[in-house]
Amino acid sequence: MPTDAKTAERGPPIPLWRWADRQLRELATVSGSDRIAALDGLTIVGERGSVRDFEIRGRRSAGVGGSYLNPTRDGSWFALTIMREEDRAYLPALFGKEGMEHADQDRIAAEIALNDSGELLAKGRALGLPVACADEVPASPAVEVLSRGSRRDREPNHRPLVVDMSAIWAGPLCGHLLWLAGAEVVKVESRKRPDMIRSSDPQTFEVVNQGKDCIAVDLTNESERNRLVELIRRADIVLEASRPRALRQLGVDANLIVQQVPGLVWLSITGHGATGEPANWVGVGNDCAVAGGLSRALADATGEIGYVGDALADPLTGITAALEGWRAYKTGNAVRIGFSMSAIAARALSEERAYDGPALDAELRAWGAAVGKLFPLVPRRSGLASVHDLGADTDKWLGQTHPC
Repeated sequence: MPTDAKTAERGPPIPLWRWADRQLRELATVSGSDRIAALDGLTIVGERGSVRDFEIRGRRSAGVGGSYLNPTRDGSWFALTIMREEDRAYLPALFGKEGMEHADQDRIAAEIALNDSGELLAKGRALGLPVACADEVPASPAVEVLSRGSRRDREPNHRPLVVDMSAIWAGPLCGHLLWLAGAEVVKVESRKRPDMIRSSDPQTFEVVNQGKDCIAVDLTNESERNRLVELIRRADIVLEASRPRALRQLGVDANLIVQQVPGLVWLSITGHGATGEPANWVGVGNDCAVAGGLSRALADATGEIGYVGDALADPLTGITAALEGWRAYKTGNAVRIGFSMSAIAARALSEERAYDGPALDAELRAWGAAVGKLFPLVPRRSGLASVHDLGADTDKWLGQTHPC
């Protein structure tokens, strides 16, 4: 963070904010929510970077800077995100060299330059690392129907119950928008591994989790898992961002539950797709935006590659999932919908270019010229409800459990 953030120069609006704004307008229309109507796309995509005084850094991601773009031997660019220290344990396997777990960023960049982007991409994804290539094509549709079930007729004033099992930004933002649209939202966290941004990014956590009841579950406890599944079966909308193995460990078959519970809408947010091999790939907002073509679009517009916005695939996906989820809920039909963050970024880019290509190119050029400036300042939204402590509402929803 700059030494004098209050006086440092601010950068231009984040590209694709107008696309986000149009989706929010549609969500306001289909939900009839005045609280959604009061939102704007620039605030939603930019509020995290604004409140935390993130700096536009070009080939290094904003904030903690855990993602870097580096050139590869074949002339492309490879994005590697190291979110946790345990990710470093996979670097020797990624590069085929011992000791890389201790390498600094310069050493990592030097190794990337010795490899082709496709080979690194395949290895990184097989190892479970969040990686991307600036020239890849998303492997899955942006929005995909995965399973269907039977219809449920609800009373006109029924308030939907949302069980939100997601974490960090895209999923919780979706749950937040559904709450603003009028839903009752229950946030589910692992007692042993709660949502990491409770502590690492409390400002964002408070914004996207306000008003949600919070339950904590020991996912290794069969009784607690069973009670969670019972809650899921009572829900109108379920939201998760898990890879298939994680759901299996919970004893949850999402497609089967959708087929069994009339009217249940199940939203699965993924990095690169919810079926086939892409369902096993790890992806987070910054590298998914690269995989969706945003960094290549920046390079085409400016001649210099870099990250566009702050983990931009996250808010774009959160908005999309909320819109599609509410639409599905209103039909009364049970359905499971998969969302690919990388493909949503690609779709937003394509649709915005078709909507107003010259304006998009101008915004990309302005963003590329703003390296070293702070993120644009957007209004800080005031809290509309309290933020609940971890597990504060567990007994209310699951009955008596072990204390947190």
